Amino acid sequence: MTEETTALYCYVHPDRETSLRCNRCERPICAQCAVRTPTGYRCKECVRSQQKIYNTAEWYDYIIGFAVTGALSLLASILLLVISGFIGFFMWFVSFAVAGAAGVFIANITQAALRKHRSKQLFWVVAAGVVMGAVPVILYLLFTGSLFSIVWQGLYLFVATPTVYTRLSGFQFSR
Repeated sequence: MTEETTALYCYVHPDRETSLRCNRCERPICAQCAVRTPTGYRCKECVRSQQKIYNTAEWYDYIIGFAVTGALSLLASILLLVISGFIGFFMWFVSFAVAGAAGVFIANITQAALRKHRSKQLFWVVAAGVVMGAVPVILYLLFTGSLFSIVWQGLYLFVATPTVYTRLSGFQFSR
């Protein structure tokens, strides 16, 4: 005896036969419509609905996040500028240390100010706040002719900006 199975067709592309199903809503999906997740394949609609749950930021969180990170980044840039007047060659090491510590500090304070709200766009706005906070110090250094000190500010931005972004977004390099 042989069992006859009915062919499944993608709910988005009714002309494509498939054997895949969304592991959440059980609708048949073709390979083009399937989105791989850690728990299996899902349709694009289920993935979108899950992302809406993830995005908890309100409109004012963008303003708060930008303002807090901008102000704290400005303070860290000024601190780095003051320190650079006292230290010579070892400023390379100090720049990395200050930038890393400032990035962690800025991320923690911003996370508390945002009440742990999140969204992809919010993380980008916060990263832009870190950069914009350092701009006044960089402009000051350009106008005073302290071009070598701009290197320290560049190192600060190179380390602090991704540190803040990754700590707020929860991005992990290893699990």
